Amino acid sequence: MSSDANLSYDYEKDPGAIYRQSFSIVREESDLSHLPESLRPVAIRLIHACGMTDLPEDLAWSEDVVEAAQSAFSGRATVFCDVEMVSHGVISSRLPDQSKVVCTLNEPSVPDLAKQLGTTRSAAAVELWRDQLDGAIVAIGNAPTALFHLLELIASGGPRPALILGFPVGFVGAAESKDALISNPFGVPYLAVKGRRGGSAMAAAAVNALAAGLPEEK
Repeated sequence: MSSDANLSYDYEKDPGAIYRQSFSIVREESDLSHLPESLRPVAIRLIHACGMTDLPEDLAWSEDVVEAAQSAFSGRATVFCDVEMVSHGVISSRLPDQSKVVCTLNEPSVPDLAKQLGTTRSAAAVELWRDQLDGAIVAIGNAPTALFHLLELIASGGPRPALILGFPVGFVGAAESKDALISNPFGVPYLAVKGRRGGSAMAAAAVNALAAGLPEEK
C-alpha cells in the first residue's frame, strides 16, 4: 500500500472563520422567526451542535428562561449536569468566575443510593444536588430518569433551581420527561427540545450560549 506524502485537502482552518460561516449557514437555512430575539443565539448554538436546521420547530421555553439564566450566572450559580459528557462540553472560560460545573454521577455513594431508591444511577445522582440546588442551573442531556427525579424532588418540597435545560435523548421516557418539564406546575424557567431528540452536546451548547452568547459576537 503506497502513501502520498504530498496529499493535501482544501478546507477552512481558521477557527473564527469556521464559526462565522457555520452560524451564517444556520441563519440562512433555519427559521428562527417565531423565537424571541433573546433566544435566537441559543437556538443557533443548538443547531450548530446537532446539525439539524429544523430543530427550532421542536423548541419549547418559558418566557423568562433567558432572564433567569442571566440572573443566575450573575450570581455565579453552579451548573449541575446529569452526565460527564455535558459537564465536559461546558466551556468553563465562558462562565462567570466562581461558577462551578458539577456532575455527581460517578460519586461512590451513587450505586448504593440507586438501589435504595429503586431507580437509575442518573436519578440517584440528582439526590446529591439537594444542598446546592436552590438557584442553580440544571443541564440534563442524557437521562430522562434524572429529569423526572428532579421534578419529583421539587414537587416534594425540595429546593428549586433557577432554570432547567431539558435535553434527554432516546426512545424510553425522553419525550415524556420533557413534556413533564414543559408542563411543570412549579413555575421553574425551562428550555427543552420536544420529542426524542436531545443529547449532551445540545445541553452543553445551551449552557454556553446562555452564559456568553455566540463566539462571533465577541
